[in-house]
Amino acid sequence: MKSISIIVLSLSLIALAACTKNKKVACVGDSITEGYGLSWQSKTGYPVVLDSLLGPEYAVLNSGRSATTLQKKGDFPYWIAKEFTNVFVYQPDIIVITLGTNDTKPYNWHAVNYEKDYQALIDTFKSISTHPRIYLCLPVPVFKTKWGINDSTVVHGVIPIIEKLAKANNLPVIDLYHSMKNQGANFPDSIHPNEKAVKVMAAIVAKEIKK
Repeated sequence: MKSISIIVLSLSLIALAACTKNKKVACVGDSITEGYGLSWQSKTGYPVVLDSLLGPEYAVLNSGRSATTLQKKGDFPYWIAKEFTNVFVYQPDIIVITLGTNDTKPYNWHAVNYEKDYQALIDTFKSISTHPRIYLCLPVPVFKTKWGINDSTVVHGVIPIIEKLAKANNLPVIDLYHSMKNQGANFPDSIHPNEKAVKVMAAIVAKEIKK
């Protein structure tokens, strides 16, 4: 009788483990996602905070790479970064894309290429066997032009294209731009969020994922 009870208990634990399988989230992005400027990005980066906010039902991968562009002809295309490959290895259920800030640099920006390559990225991620839910993020504000990164191109170039693609592909948009306009004091270099702003950013993303 004791051995039967042990078998039943074991089967119950296996069934429970199957039911509580984590939903895997991949955060795709540039230095803002990777955690540039944070004192301890492996502990305080937005994907790490997001993982905590989402709880034990989710597992979040930081697949951000500093300086990357969405455009294939940018000065450092995300397409050639190892983090891009990591997304496919990870086989996520959810992908959150936050790319476009480095594309605003004058020598990078090309609206037609940005739209074409963004659509290509969406199509490529859709080919993953898990059929991930893809979220498109409007970039955080650029509070002061630096390294060629500028808010004007974000507002008049990047955002309209993201909104257009979201509508065309029936994908949800996470508005980090307007939601973080009041966080200027928490962007020390005017481009990258500090720990306080990262928490705000992660909370916005978590809220949308949990809808």
